Amino acid sequence: MHDTTALLVELGSVILGLGLIGRFAGRIGLSPIPLYLLAGLAFGEGGLLPLGASEEFTAVGAEIGVILLLLLLGLEYSASELVTSLKTQYPSGAVDFVLNATPGAVAALLLGWGPVGAVALAGVTWISSSGVIAKVLTDLGRLGNRETPVILGVLVIEDLSMAVYLPLLTAMVAGVGFAGGSVALLIALGTVGLVLYLALRHGRLISRAVSSDNPEMLLLVVLGLTVLVAGVAQELKVSAAVGAFLVGIALSGEVAEGARKLLTPLRDLFAAVFFVFFGLSTNPAEIPPVLLPAALLAITTVFTKIATGWYAARRAGIGSRGRWRAGGTLVARGEFSIVIAGLAVATEPRIGPIATAYVLILVIVGPLTARWTQPVAARIEAWRAGKGKGGAGSGGPGASIPSGASGADGASEVRDGAEPGGVRPEPVAAQGDLAPAADQA
Repeated sequence: MHDTTALLVELGSVILGLGLIGRFAGRIGLSPIPLYLLAGLAFGEGGLLPLGASEEFTAVGAEIGVILLLLLLGLEYSASELVTSLKTQYPSGAVDFVLNATPGAVAALLLGWGPVGAVALAGVTWISSSGVIAKVLTDLGRLGNRETPVILGVLVIEDLSMAVYLPLLTAMVAGVGFAGGSVALLIALGTVGLVLYLALRHGRLISRAVSSDNPEMLLLVVLGLTVLVAGVAQELKVSAAVGAFLVGIALSGEVAEGARKLLTPLRDLFAAVFFVFFGLSTNPAEIPPVLLPAALLAITTVFTKIATGWYAARRAGIGSRGRWRAGGTLVARGEFSIVIAGLAVATEPRIGPIATAYVLILVIVGPLTARWTQPVAARIEAWRAGKGKGGAGSGGPGASIPSGASGADGASEVRDGAEPGGVRPEPVAAQGDLAPAADQA
């Protein structure tokens, strides 16, 4: 079969399959992300029917998918909200690093991988997947929830931390001296600082320059600007996702609203391609030998990420239910973890399979914890409250219910009087499987 013909047939089959998978997931009330990944495993290297002709196109589509996910996420919030979130959430970022990087570093040292392996696996377990989480928030209709800015604050701190972490890891892998590593770090920090300055100080001018009454022109300019900034950021050892997110932050008002409407269908298409490509690039035969240590690491860091989100939301004055939702949403790992493992695999080859298995577990478990952590926590609290009433009287359950809840279901939530923490005072009404509006705090 001619190369072009094979490309069209494979690409058409993949897109059609994604549509059918998405419809099936919607019917059973499940996020389609895990199904996309399993489909990628089935048709990747070592799978049932490997796809070869469309591999390069799918790789480019996956990169665009991550960029669009973060751009649309950035369009939801203004530069002032970003600054407020960073100012209030930096202690949560420190807690996030300690709780989630430590298990990876300890596991690597126990496996005898040495300092480079420890630093690399610490990064794999530390960084949540902005792409997966952005998709989950959209699928569950939670972009307007009061805990969502807290989640974004943690993610932004993680992504911006990559501007420091990735150059340091690259220098360690290459054996570069202190001077070479310092130069790479300064370039990365300068790039992030410049983009942040432009977004904060000249966001209105950028929006005015991009604005157009013609939807076609607006789409082309916004998409071109985003991909350009993402590419430059990637070249300067800064995450392309950070660049795309900051472009979204820089745009505001009618421009942001118009761009959201135009780019949402493209985002959904290329985001699905990203998750399929992640599965396509993984050989299923490499997973079973490392499944047990990867699963143990995944279980540990599920709980540490939930604790991170709960702590961050509590600091921002969010009520009990929102805290659990924030924790469950942060569980997924993805694109950054794979990038980190790819950098270190030349020095420590064993990190590749275990990182792949670890990410596959959490990228499947992540959407499930995002949906079910809060309902499960509510049931446990209700059970504990009922047990306390049955044994110790009406005063018993109060000590067992997290702060922010006045009863077994945690119905009494912090509202507009809460600490800002980057939280919008009047969130958009939530959709999907959310709790009632009174629980949005």
